[in-house]
Amino acid sequence: MDFKEPLVSVVDDDDSVREALPDLVRLFGFDVRAFSSGTEFLDSEWLRKTECLILDVAMPGMSGPELQEELGRRGITTPIVFITAHKDEQERLSLIRSGAAACLFKPFSAIALSQTLDQIFSRRSSLESS
Repeated sequence: MDFKEPLVSVVDDDDSVREALPDLVRLFGFDVRAFSSGTEFLDSEWLRKTECLILDVAMPGMSGPELQEELGRRGITTPIVFITAHKDEQERLSLIRSGAAACLFKPFSAIALSQTLDQIFSRRSSLESS
């Protein structure tokens, strides 16, 4: 049997985040792809293969919430974990209400990210086995 690691895609305009975050996510046992913009992600071959999206809220061009809206228009329901340096609880709640699986404030701990991904993938597993 061929075991495939779930694909997590990271979309963030910050080079340091695109370098460090994928390494951390790989340590948790996931395959990872990183993109510098929402447009780059939308134009990629990984769009429909992504099983979870870690998405920066504030990016030039297409923002994280705008990418979320575009995915919805395309009928793509990939779970989204928003990450943001703007520590605004109202914004976090708004993102959750609009369908995000989670919203983590930068800098977040490896434990917080690991627990968030575990929750997302355990929910998906239980829904798929129902």
